Amino acid sequence: MTEKGILQKQIMDSLSTIYDPEIPVDIVNLGLIYGVDILEDNNVNVIMSLTSPSCPSAEQIPAECEKKVRLVDGVGEDVTVNVVWDPPWGPEMISPEGRKKMGMDDDDEEDEEDEEEQVEEGLDTPAP
Repeated sequence: MTEKGILQKQIMDSLSTIYDPEIPVDIVNLGLIYGVDILEDNNVNVIMSLTSPSCPSAEQIPAECEKKVRLVDGVGEDVTVNVVWDPPWGPEMISPEGRKKMGMDDDDEEDEEDEEEQVEEGLDTPAP
């Protein structure tokens, strides 16, 4: 891994310690970080979104991102956090780990498969 790749991973690890106060999943697994660009002199540009334009933490989360990135060893003087709305954030952007923490993992599909198996085995009757 290159020096920039290592620095980028360290930044993502640092950002993964930030949580939206209303959601029990960090902002990386929530899919709010769209990109981390390592620029000349290891200056950093973070591109992120929020769950909605009216997010109550719209000022707090980007400010915390900037603070956390600045604390990563090796980051240059300039750190910019850009909040973008295109593409808009959606639940499909949540990582599999985040989905599991929120109870959104593929259990629904598994439950449907289990129900179909039970019907086939005569252990349950299908709903009318």
